[in-house]
Amino acid sequence: MDAVHLLQELGKQIRGRRVRKGLSQQRLAELAGLSPRYLSQIESGQGNISILRLYELGRALGAPLHELVRLENHRHIIALVGLRGAGKSTVGTQLAAALGSSFVELDQLIEEEAGLGLDEIFALHGESYYRRLEHEVLSRFVATQSDTVLATGGSLVHGRATYDLLKAHARTVWLKARPEQHLERVVAQGDQRPMAGRSDPLAELRTLLLEREPLYAEADVAVDTSALSPEGVTKKVIEKLERSTIGV
Repeated sequence: MDAVHLLQELGKQIRGRRVRKGLSQQRLAELAGLSPRYLSQIESGQGNISILRLYELGRALGAPLHELVRLENHRHIIALVGLRGAGKSTVGTQLAAALGSSFVELDQLIEEEAGLGLDEIFALHGESYYRRLEHEVLSRFVATQSDTVLATGGSLVHGRATYDLLKAHARTVWLKARPEQHLERVVAQGDQRPMAGRSDPLAELRTLLLEREPLYAEADVAVDTSALSPEGVTKKVIEKLERSTIGV
């Protein structure tokens, strides 16, 4: 890791811990005896902080110095998995902002590759074509991208090779919710597809979730979104990744 990359990784580590503790830059700067401008430079990877100041910053964050400098990680992509309505897009956007990463939706990349919307892909070419495209697009993505939060399609876990590829190259997070919440959130977004042509969409959703739960459970960490706001989920994801053996 070169000096530039090291400072960038350190900045992301500090910013992630600050967000998890619910501190503003102004407040953390006060606690650590730094100027807000200097802290902003540190978090953006532009500030070359001394060991003594980093120690004070760690004290303000409740983090020992050795944890702040534990930066090496072989997987720089965080992938969100779960059913539609889990909050992958909303949480993914906030998580990327908190970590200073970019946010990407895999289905959007697939649509761009095919030149078609998802509904058109399935209608014109079928599921097997979609699965092949999904694997190809993901393969290129993990080979060329880093420092990214990736929202995946809810059914990705059914493609064994694709899911294994994702787990090998990303830290995976399962966003959990009750079936009722999945359905309510999707409909609230104006998506009526779960209701179309179905006499009991909630019962079907329960069955689908029961079928996929063992696959989603293979993710590195799981966060129950049921009683949390998007901001709360974001903080919980960062906290769980930090506490896992993988780190963040």
